[in-house]
Amino acid sequence: MFKQRIFVVGISLLALILIISAQPTKNQRKRISAKPNIILIVADDLGYSDLRSYGNLRINTPYIDSLGINGVKFTRAYVTSPICAPSRMGIMTGRYQNRFGSEFMPYDKFDPAFLKFMRKNFFSLRKEVPGLKRLSPHIFLNEKKYNTGLDLNEVTIAQLLKKNGYATGLVGKWNLGDDQGNHPYERGYDYSYYFDGALTRYVDDPVDTSLYLNKHLPWAFSELPAWQKRAGATAIREGKDIVKDSGYLTFSLADKGVAFIEKNKDHPFFLTLTFNAPHDPFQVPKSYFDRIKNVDDSIKRVYYGMIEALDDAVGKIIEKLREDKIEDQTLIIFLSDNGGATYTRATDNAPLRGGKCTHFEGGLMVPFFIKFPSMIQGSQVYEKPVSSLDIFATVAATAQASLATDRQYDGTNLMPYLLGHSGLPHEVFYWRSGYSKAICKGNWKLYINEKSKKRFLFDLSKDIEEKNDVSAKMPDKVNELASDLDNWEKTQTVKPAWPSAADVLIDVDGEDFYFPS
Repeated sequence: MFKQRIFVVGISLLALILIISAQPTKNQRKRISAKPNIILIVADDLGYSDLRSYGNLRINTPYIDSLGINGVKFTRAYVTSPICAPSRMGIMTGRYQNRFGSEFMPYDKFDPAFLKFMRKNFFSLRKEVPGLKRLSPHIFLNEKKYNTGLDLNEVTIAQLLKKNGYATGLVGKWNLGDDQGNHPYERGYDYSYYFDGALTRYVDDPVDTSLYLNKHLPWAFSELPAWQKRAGATAIREGKDIVKDSGYLTFSLADKGVAFIEKNKDHPFFLTLTFNAPHDPFQVPKSYFDRIKNVDDSIKRVYYGMIEALDDAVGKIIEKLREDKIEDQTLIIFLSDNGGATYTRATDNAPLRGGKCTHFEGGLMVPFFIKFPSMIQGSQVYEKPVSSLDIFATVAATAQASLATDRQYDGTNLMPYLLGHSGLPHEVFYWRSGYSKAICKGNWKLYINEKSKKRFLFDLSKDIEEKNDVSAKMPDKVNELASDLDNWEKTQTVKPAWPSAADVLIDVDGEDFYFPS
């Protein structure tokens, strides 16, 4: 179990050393001493190998990559869940989502006609529905028995920063629940432009086929909900009101982010920009599809085009900061909520094994950048393992905000490590999604899937691809890690607040694994 580690004194001392050595101007000193602006950008299902800076040479992502060129690129950054909502709940609270019962996906509220279709064709299992035959349903999607949102006693980053004088904005995917008391405007955000659920269309009907290209994925378990018209959890909202977004959503979200920066540029602001790209449905402007060269696979061309559009959207934010001359005093954090969705057949997370919905490295290790020009030297590559839980602690320390003392935080303030501290931010990581769980301690990782009756031990120092199971050769190490994982589970005293909606059967290198969504 991690201890709360903020290092406020350490960061202040190291910052002072850097400021003195750099001999800043009077205006620079004024900006550095003030509370910085903070932008948290979260991509959706962006895989470890989906950016040029992470090895994909068939794609150009100069703006996102520039965050590493002018800041820090992390090569081993973990999220707390291989699926959207639980991972995001960990990010937003700085605590393992298991602590407050959020191990599984919230139940999205869809259009009533779609729910009727699902009950008839999916839950009754009277027919084999393309894309859903690999699901084993447990309950109805419109189940009213449970509050399937972020626990109301949890403190979000936005609530923390708003209390400390920040203007706060949420633009993009919410996915933390839509029950009463659990909308962005009720969880610390002054401004919100968002959709509640796990996905929505990039272009709603009618689609101008002269401008946009749609690519259906009948083998993907998310295919049917992905293409439903915007309603319920997929509707676009501004504050409390449902609004019509007639643009390409990736660019609309960037434009709303730019507008928020313009409005709040003269005082500290916190912008949470949560793109749904490149999550399906696969919709892309034709101009971006045409930009992808030397790729014959049309699925990958659409996917890569969506990522290049995402990159240009991030570029709008970067350019706005430069235009307003506040880039140096703005902390930008960028990451993906989980690994790439290999079930779309558009990505593979190479060299990592598996992807979204699995507790292999491909589902848990994500692209991650931090850029803060007035504090952090650029072109750093940080190779020690870090966690998405660290975002909360890092933001709190940078904003000079005190954490609540009535709860255990699981993250570490990364600033001292990026300024020269030689230690390890973490020595152990834990994951649990019902019967699928894992622990990584040092170089050793134990993966357990109780439903699939599988248990693997990997030495990640030699086998980051997780190809060689050494559990039979090292039973003592298996027992040690299993005991540590069990002890950690005993500290997670809150039971899941709602059951998983379905078991997803995921193919990993020709072998099937169940995962509770």
